Amino acid sequence: MNKIEMMNELTDITLLFDEPLMNFTFTKTGGPVDVLAFPKSKAEVATLVEYCKSHEIPWLVLGNASNLIVRDGGIRGMVIMLENMKQISVSKNQIIVEAGAKLIDTTYVALEHDLTGFEFACGIPGSIGGAVYMNAGAYGGEIKDVFTSVDVLLEDGTIQTFTNEEMAFSYRHSAIQDMHCIVLEATFSLSEGENSVIKDQMVELTALRESKQPLEYPSCGSVFKRPEGHFTGKLIQDAGLQGLQWGGAQISEKHAGFIVNIDHATATDYVELIAHIQQVIKEKFDVVLETEVRIIGEER
Repeated sequence: MNKIEMMNELTDITLLFDEPLMNFTFTKTGGPVDVLAFPKSKAEVATLVEYCKSHEIPWLVLGNASNLIVRDGGIRGMVIMLENMKQISVSKNQIIVEAGAKLIDTTYVALEHDLTGFEFACGIPGSIGGAVYMNAGAYGGEIKDVFTSVDVLLEDGTIQTFTNEEMAFSYRHSAIQDMHCIVLEATFSLSEGENSVIKDQMVELTALRESKQPLEYPSCGSVFKRPEGHFTGKLIQDAGLQGLQWGGAQISEKHAGFIVNIDHATATDYVELIAHIQQVIKEKFDVVLETEVRIIGEER
């Protein structure tokens, strides 16, 4: 990878080289990426993908890096971060949102326009692109409940629109997880509501989240998917694992479904602790815990 050549060809796009991803992940862990790019528009995203294709550089996309663990060896190639693509617009009962916009910010725009249906997401700290990618949800609601369509950039450089039905949403899954593509923009359909009622529900859900989740420490959010017929936190509690510290990572004493960074944890601490939890829960209860958090990158 020729850094000088890349800077000369991609002059309008902010590029960082050998940048530690711990500066961007919510866990405050993660090794360096060869090049980190910050496009400001759909056209710049397309330019980056085309550049990577023509120079045989591997690439992937991150939104807010909230429900994510990047291994300590980092990532080879280019990581495209969409945090500068955050425009949110409203047309009647629809909200059109660029992929890098925060899900929480989107819920507050809905509130400002007296639109209801998005309250469930008022405490989810991810980006719109990531939320659509994984069908994020909380408190009985999921992205699929308000989702209309999404524009994605395919690997061949074309933009395609997928409808709700075409996304084949299921629990923490969407059809685009099986593609190498980039979410650019999503459209959501909401209903007219009463501002005070919407606000009260958002205040209630925010208070509930703050009371139950360990927001005072860095974390990757909910680590595991909920296994059918069980609650992950209770399984971990019943196994006697709550509070267990592994290096600088700890199973939260406030909510056993979270792993928090309490003492300069590494990604390896997180990954090893996750594997230990899975092993113990399988041995004790014959339940397989699948990760909700994405784990990417190379070992150190």
